[in-house]
Amino acid sequence: MRRYPTLRWSDDAPEILDQTLLPHEVCYLRCAELDTLAEAIRMLRVRGAPAIGLAAALGLARVAVQSAAVSVPELAGELERAAGVLGETRPTAVNLFWAIQRMRALWSREWGDPQELGRAAVAEALEMMEEDRRACRAMGMHGAALLPDPCRVLTHCNAGYLATADYGTALAVVYVAHEQGKRVSVWADETRPLLQGARLTAWELQEAGIPVTLICDNMAASVMAKGEVDAVITGADRIAANGDTANKIGTLGVAVLARHFDIPFYVVAPRSTIDLATASGRDIPIEERASHEVSHVRGVQVAPAGIRVFNPAFDVTPAELVAAIITEEGVHRPPYGDSLVRRH
Repeated sequence: MRRYPTLRWSDDAPEILDQTLLPHEVCYLRCAELDTLAEAIRMLRVRGAPAIGLAAALGLARVAVQSAAVSVPELAGELERAAGVLGETRPTAVNLFWAIQRMRALWSREWGDPQELGRAAVAEALEMMEEDRRACRAMGMHGAALLPDPCRVLTHCNAGYLATADYGTALAVVYVAHEQGKRVSVWADETRPLLQGARLTAWELQEAGIPVTLICDNMAASVMAKGEVDAVITGADRIAANGDTANKIGTLGVAVLARHFDIPFYVVAPRSTIDLATASGRDIPIEERASHEVSHVRGVQVAPAGIRVFNPAFDVTPAELVAAIITEEGVHRPPYGDSLVRRH
């Protein structure tokens, strides 16, 4: 299976696989400046909740090692300002804030000099990437055990290796099941308005040699009605303490359909996506994005000029529609208010 690293650390700076160019071009963007990385996160050059958090950690590591600060407090101040810039890029994916908090714990400690703190920041960011790789594999193993053989999976948006350090979340389940010899195939929703399913998920799976069929978002009900779907698997950008789950816009509709057709709806995400400080989905901030993402497709205007547009990037699926939440710790079952807290 061929995979391109979503993120890498090269010559003391993060490099990201620019996902706005896929599937036509594989190109890495060097983010030696904080503003470059912040723009990359904001404009979805790097996307997917785990990858956003890791990108922020690498960005803070870059600030730490390139700083000319002569004291630890001076460097800590620079890092705090950088954390503020990164924290304003995407409001919904809690992994971003989790990663910033974990890095912040470093510059809150005692250090001999700025260089020591810089080295520690790089080591911490790289360790977070290794942890994410291990978590993705573990999620894949736990989730694959739930799939029948053969299995036809429907997924929405992209939750594969492009959204993580390696292997993915929802697609990790598919990859592991495939490696185990299960006959697994995927229906990939196109995922309007930015077509992450068409551009990214379909590309990933095709590169991996896994049978995949691309469908428009409004075809999901039809394939379910025909009995062509055995499980729905998605990722998540934030999971509230009660199990309500924010994911790419359109996920709620898929979950409602899955319940109607008695198809299990699984959410796969690392522990860093669980936000126990957020009681329910009502409290999850939902990012609203620019109108041109809806009125234009790949730069071509498809709607009347000046039309009013509503463009939330995410919606919230109520916990009662989720059959299980799969993390690296295992399979969480309802009631999530108990299982997520007990095992988190």
